[in-house]
Amino acid sequence: MPDVTYIHPDGRAETVNARDGDSAMITAMQSGVDGIVGECGGGLVCATRHVYVDDSWMERVGTAAADEDEMLEGVAAERSPNSRLSCQIKMSDALDGLVLRLPDRQF
Repeated sequence: MPDVTYIHPDGRAETVNARDGDSAMITAMQSGVDGIVGECGGGLVCATRHVYVDDSWMERVGTAAADEDEMLEGVAAERSPNSRLSCQIKMSDALDGLVLRLPDRQF
């Protein structure tokens, strides 16, 4: 089971286990991590699951596909080059130790 660490805006870190194939959004929501709303349930029709991928993980996580990139235009917090939607990051052993920073707001 891969681990993923969510860094809150106040600097607090929460590390949780993810199931292989689950999204980083589902992992956060099932583990009670605050800061990811996931209003649409991961259907890629909202931007309430915005995260910042730690720079050291960007190459392994990859860039956003065109439809995700379009949704990132509507995020509430500042968009950065390392912005992704957590519903589109599928957890696997290759992402064990992934670090995601949570924005200060989703709305």
